[in-house]
Formats: sequence, structure tokens, C-alpha cells
Amino acid sequence: MTLPIGFWDISLLMALIAIILLATSEILSPHYGKVNILINWKRLRNAALAASIIFLITVAIRIINMLLT
Repeated sequence: MTLPIGFWDISLLMALIAIILLATSEILSPHYGKVNILINWKRLRNAALAASIIFLITVAIRIINMLLT
């Protein structure tokens, strides 16, 4: 059984994950106010940046694919 997931779906998923993680890391930042949640926000921010970079790579691959065809 194969999953009907394509490159467009992966790109969209990475965009949504990046937006959610970046928003969460900003809400939990120490400059925003007092937050009593025990989450390592530096690790969360790094994960959000990694997801953003992967999304940008998928966008670059799609642009290169459009230019070459």
C-alpha cells in the first residue's frame, strides 16, 4: 500500500509545521511575559527554524523544476 502523498503535500505540511512552531516559540519566549510552561523554547525555536529551512528548500526545488521544464 502506497501513500498518495506528493511533493506539494510535503511542502504544505512543512509550511504549516513551521508556522505553528514559530508562533509557539514566540509565545513562550521570555520577552513576551510570564509563562509557566516547562518547554525548552530554544529547542522549540531551533525545530521551527529547521522546518522553515526544509520548507524553503522544497520551494527552491519546485522553482528550479519549473524553470528547467
